[in-house]
Amino acid sequence: MFSFLRKKPAEAAVSPGQPQAMVSRSPGAATSLPHAAKWLQRLEWTVLKRLDGQLQGDYRSLFRGTGLVLADLREYQAHDDVRHIDWNVTARMQTPYVREHQEDREIAAWFVLDLSASVAFGSGPTSKRELACSIVAVLSKLLSQHGNRVGLMLFTGQDSAHSVVPARSGRRHLLYIVHQMLRAAPVHAKAVQTSALGPWLMQAQSVLKRRSAVFVVSDFISPAGWEKPLAQLARRHEVVAVRLRDPLEMAWPDNTGMLLVQDAESGEQLLVDGNDAAFRQRFAQHAQDREAVLLDSLAHAGVDCLELNTDEALDQALLRFAQLRKRASQLSAASSRPMATGGVHA
Repeated sequence: MFSFLRKKPAEAAVSPGQPQAMVSRSPGAATSLPHAAKWLQRLEWTVLKRLDGQLQGDYRSLFRGTGLVLADLREYQAHDDVRHIDWNVTARMQTPYVREHQEDREIAAWFVLDLSASVAFGSGPTSKRELACSIVAVLSKLLSQHGNRVGLMLFTGQDSAHSVVPARSGRRHLLYIVHQMLRAAPVHAKAVQTSALGPWLMQAQSVLKRRSAVFVVSDFISPAGWEKPLAQLARRHEVVAVRLRDPLEMAWPDNTGMLLVQDAESGEQLLVDGNDAAFRQRFAQHAQDREAVLLDSLAHAGVDCLELNTDEALDQALLRFAQLRKRASQLSAASSRPMATGGVHA
């Protein structure tokens, strides 16, 4: 997929007949723990303070898994673990049903973070990479303040750049996670072929030994093959797909003239005419088709999806997602025939 690349502030606008390559911006590698502390403090004031008091009572309803308190009974789905089948209810209803429990109070949360080259793109002040680092920091803070352990698996598109931060608790550990994200060296298109998310998800299965809450943070711009590892990961863990999007990935702007665009990962370049209405229509149709396939793959894998747009306030997206999950839980509990989960989309 060809994507827009952000212009440097000093560059002149591209005019028809004068194609010019654009470059992307991402956090630099020269960061330190004091810088991470300042960055986290900024998020605490701009995002976490707005969420303060609005997520009360949602903690236990957001995650279900191993525990002692029965939360719900619902119909069996293809991705469910057969060990969770309630045979008494199954015999009465003549349909397989599985038991869901409230997650134990202290859980281990893991972030499988994709910082490959395509994530560096952003059409406005905020890039997808900055948005990814922000959501990981905010969720880590929210989870760690309840005493939960938080871990990080970092994927940059290069085998040598993979890193794993074991799950621990405490503010110092949180700062270290932020430091690792900010210092991750940007991957240039000439240095890497198109990165594949599938092998990294397969490696996550071997790293995560105990049942955990797993947040896969990515734009999911990756060759096919990640769907099956994601579904396998969801069979054992509570998985939430955090999808990063930018408005310009869905619609090509009008009256842009001749532009030279570059694939963020493979480095392939293509000269396109932004004034061609037929091209813009094909681009929009391709984006819609890709969107439909992606959402269908996430639903088939049985994972909930939190969509984050670079032009949207982070706190509003989190509140919307929490409300949808809570509403789905309440509807499922009130229904005499429980509704299958795995379809919460925000």
